[in-house]
Amino acid sequence: MVSNQLIVDILEKAYDISGVSINVYLMDGTMIAKEGPKRSTKINELLDGLKSSEEVQRYGGLCYIEVFDGTRREWIVEFPDTEIGIISGRFTIASLKELLDANSDRFDRDNFIKNLLLDNLLLVDIYNRAKQIRIDTRSRRVAFLVETKRRDDQNALSIVRNLFAADENDFVNAIDENNIVVVKELKDNETEDDLRKTAEMIVDMLNTEAMSSVRVAYGNVADEIRKVANSYKEAKLALSVGKIFKSEQQVVSYASLGIGRLIYQLPIPMCKMFIDEIFKEQSPADFDEETIQTINQFFADSLNVSETSRKLYIHRNTLVYRLDKLQRNTGLDLRVFDDAITFKIALMVVKYMNYMENQE
Repeated sequence: MVSNQLIVDILEKAYDISGVSINVYLMDGTMIAKEGPKRSTKINELLDGLKSSEEVQRYGGLCYIEVFDGTRREWIVEFPDTEIGIISGRFTIASLKELLDANSDRFDRDNFIKNLLLDNLLLVDIYNRAKQIRIDTRSRRVAFLVETKRRDDQNALSIVRNLFAADENDFVNAIDENNIVVVKELKDNETEDDLRKTAEMIVDMLNTEAMSSVRVAYGNVADEIRKVANSYKEAKLALSVGKIFKSEQQVVSYASLGIGRLIYQLPIPMCKMFIDEIFKEQSPADFDEETIQTINQFFADSLNVSETSRKLYIHRNTLVYRLDKLQRNTGLDLRVFDDAITFKIALMVVKYMNYMENQE
């Protein structure tokens, strides 16, 4: 759909060149002039008086030409019945038709990318269709997924579109009620750091302009068009896994998921069996806040007893006592590397199980 502002821009240019005021009538009864859109009661009178033709028609002392998008009447252009008026009117109509063509091409591209992401295209159709609509199949691209808090957030969608409007090869659209997808074409020198900066820019812009807290995830770089769907699936997975294991982060990449990616794909019965084997007497759900804080800090300090005791403002012997107590209750000594790995994975599994139970 062509925005009213684009039509106003064309009418302003026509006026600047010829000094002739031209009006455009939409089929919903809106009249657009160079001053902007306004409601009009004249549209029904025009439709009754005009024949179905794209030729100049004179009616009520003015000239009219209908502009069609395929077989659908899109606009009626009104201009003075003078030599300069007709020339200016023809110029305006040519510009409007170019706008329709460009919009149609953009729609075709958007429709193609959306079907590509949703796996609605056969492999042979991907390359044939891309060639028809002049999409480079060998360009590097990456999919970003923006999750908004509000359903069907048109304001957020508009802001993201404006953010990437400068490059016509970038695709931005709502993929469902809560998610906006961006497929960005990359330059040869763009790196992983550039991708993260792009994601952070999206977050900052929406936080500032839309006053909306969002999460952004992105997949790996696709080096050809058919792999873009994989990048989108990776972004979706990153968004889901990030909510569990990186909940404090607003930007998550698929490449940074680590072991969380594996845990997310485990069946719940297997997770329960694993936890029962590891925590025979005391499960993580029974840990008090002090124990949890000690465990988290110990892991954050790479199992360094001195550093952890300093940051917790406790004596080294107090920390050793807490670790000994944890070992007695769980059978795992966090000061031993193998036990620490097992304990860390077990905590992540518990976190995953709790998240999935809450989703149900």
